[in-house]
Amino acid sequence: MKSVFAKTIYTGKTIVHDRYLVFDGTNISSLSKTAKGELHGRFDVVTPAFIDPHSHIGMERSGEPSGEGEANDHHESIQAISDALDSVQMDDRALTDAVESGVLYSCVVPGSGNIIGGLSAVIRNFAANSTEALIQRAGLKAAFGYNPMSTTRWKGRRPNTRMGAIGLLRGRLAEVQQKAQKYAKARGSKKAEITFSAEDKILQDLLSRKIVLRAHVHKIDDIAALLRLVDNYKIRITIEHAMDVHQPEIFRELKKRNIPVVYGPIDSFSYKVELKHEDWRNIDHLLTSGVQFGLMTDHPVTLARQLFLQTRWFIRAGMSKQAAVELVSQQNARVLGIDDRLGTLQRGKWASFICWSGDPFDLASYPAAVYGEGQLLYAE
Repeated sequence: MKSVFAKTIYTGKTIVHDRYLVFDGTNISSLSKTAKGELHGRFDVVTPAFIDPHSHIGMERSGEPSGEGEANDHHESIQAISDALDSVQMDDRALTDAVESGVLYSCVVPGSGNIIGGLSAVIRNFAANSTEALIQRAGLKAAFGYNPMSTTRWKGRRPNTRMGAIGLLRGRLAEVQQKAQKYAKARGSKKAEITFSAEDKILQDLLSRKIVLRAHVHKIDDIAALLRLVDNYKIRITIEHAMDVHQPEIFRELKKRNIPVVYGPIDSFSYKVELKHEDWRNIDHLLTSGVQFGLMTDHPVTLARQLFLQTRWFIRAGMSKQAAVELVSQQNARVLGIDDRLGTLQRGKWASFICWSGDPFDLASYPAAVYGEGQLLYAE
């Protein structure tokens, strides 16, 4: 059994003072008024480890030319069978930087050049290899709006309009849906004649709501078009980005439908027309709507190590410090469906936490020690 002491502990749900965080093996045992086991240090502040819910870390790698990036494959516009994990290289220096900043977990997704980019992977940023890194899946990556219509030079069937992109996806979903309906009605040898490809099976899981569609989308009307697709096929989605949403109504609609938003990245340059309304003040529409949301970096668009730094805009918009910590820990864990193991410092959850030199909201403070699943990963 081990413990660390902190003057202030942000648990991811509340704030406690003058407590020992006690952990045994990979899990948290308690928050105690007395030390238990071996004391590993005294710190000003302890917070949960941070989680990045939308990243291309390990795929677009630090120190490598952009031509060697692997976030987007160019052979076809619908690639449900592709797996982001297969392009993750754990020797990416950005993973080390992320760990030293307390960002211990990432949901790695394919890029947004394809209508369907492939499967996501929630990983440990500190693992020795990509197999050990995998925690679980968190859905199928899709893209709407400008990005998939900008890749006409790539191979395969490519759209050059928004309606073309959605039309291709709608047609593919209809094909799988009709095949599944035909299979359900068939009997005996007729049933055996109907076969499903590996991609068909993934899209079947999408249509049967077993997996979620993680949809890259920025603009209000692109979200509206996506919601029409949801109405047609009853699929589960998350809205990823939403940085051009400058009016509150669409967030209210997402709240009404219980559709989460993975917001961001906030500190990136607005490099395309569909980001012309991007502004940190749009956060107010997100907050007042009451929609469930998390906060991404979209690494390398904004660096993974800057995830927590982005919370300053939410505090400026009126969010409390506790809520800001919760945003990049508990809320991000909830969006990814890993909040049974991560996101809060509670008994039975993984002992993944950050020990700070001072107030983490003070620019001069930094992680003095970082623990992942009970192991010391970094110490100043």
